[in-house]
Amino acid sequence: MAQFSIAVTALERESSFAKAYARGIKKAEYWEHTFEDSMDLIARLPNIASRIYRNVFKDGKVPATQKDKDFGWNLANQLGFAENSDFVELMRLYLTIHSDHEGGNVSAHTTHLVGSALSSPYLSFAAGLNGLAGPLHGLANQEVLNWLVEMQKSVGGDLSDKAITDYLWSTLKAGRVVPGYGHAVLRKTDPRYVSQREFAQKHLPDDPMFKLVSQVYKIAPGVLTEYGKTKNPYPNVDAHSGVLLQYYGLTEQSFYTVLFGVSRALGVLPQLIIDRSLGAPIERPKSFSTDAWAKLVGAKI
Repeated sequence: MAQFSIAVTALERESSFAKAYARGIKKAEYWEHTFEDSMDLIARLPNIASRIYRNVFKDGKVPATQKDKDFGWNLANQLGFAENSDFVELMRLYLTIHSDHEGGNVSAHTTHLVGSALSSPYLSFAAGLNGLAGPLHGLANQEVLNWLVEMQKSVGGDLSDKAITDYLWSTLKAGRVVPGYGHAVLRKTDPRYVSQREFAQKHLPDDPMFKLVSQVYKIAPGVLTEYGKTKNPYPNVDAHSGVLLQYYGLTEQSFYTVLFGVSRALGVLPQLIIDRSLGAPIERPKSFSTDAWAKLVGAKI
């Protein structure tokens, strides 16, 4: 993720918005240059992400972009997986469902916040990527996958309701959360989880890890409801994505957040264009005085 953020930041030298602002343009024209930067950046992301992947994990060779192919196919091809048509379909699904779901998450809000200072889309999105790199945001699917691998080692081939129920309770009683379950906004099964489940049912129904995920999906909501400390006992998008990626051989978990970042650009950069077109003001946090804190806790100063 550090390489990804650095690469996006380095593209600032090509920013249409930064150059236009430096020579002086009307506010009504801000969105046009933001649009140009955003489209240029989105077009470059598959190559940037794939070059990081191929340099770190493979032979460093990245195929050229094929202009007659779509975004998802080019990403799969440059990663080295385009020979598998199912993986290409997975990339198209992954890019769509991870783009953005609302503006309140860290990466989306950070991109908006930095962009509100009229930083270019390159700098704004790089800031969002740095937020996405945080363990509480972009690493969730890795944590789910690691937890599932631990469970698989523990239960072995026993996927009975009792074995899964016992493991869930052992996780909770150890003071840990069940990763991939619950959501800050949603109060039902994440539709992005459902779309991945439907993909798995079609393409890898007999995969042992998918069968484990299915059993957790069947049992976890009841256990979490009984546990009583979660507002949403249902799975979110991260409960499934890692299992799909590793099934097709993309097992390098530290790269998963980079894939997340490529997808997130498809959501947050259009929002930045809208911000500029509406003339949204710089974002400022509300201040809270010492007197207000004292009143809140009933203290006298």
